[in-house]
Amino acid sequence: MESHNIKFRLKETMEKQNMSKNRLCRLTGLRFETIQGYYHGTISRVDLYVLSQLCKALACNVEDIIIYQQTEISSK
Repeated sequence: MESHNIKFRLKETMEKQNMSKNRLCRLTGLRFETIQGYYHGTISRVDLYVLSQLCKALACNVEDIIIYQQTEISSK
């Protein structure tokens, strides 16, 4: 059986660029709570505008912020 997971990588991407959440808020114009949700992976719906603002500010690709992981789950 397969389980499908979305993994948020904003934290890792920000750390590589030494970017703070406050600075990212200023660069993108996004609310701190929005950045926080992507940072901790607590959002339930992805907003394409938010993704584009994050990619532009971090000069990265969508895959640097969010990825799809397929994992195998053993059935009993």
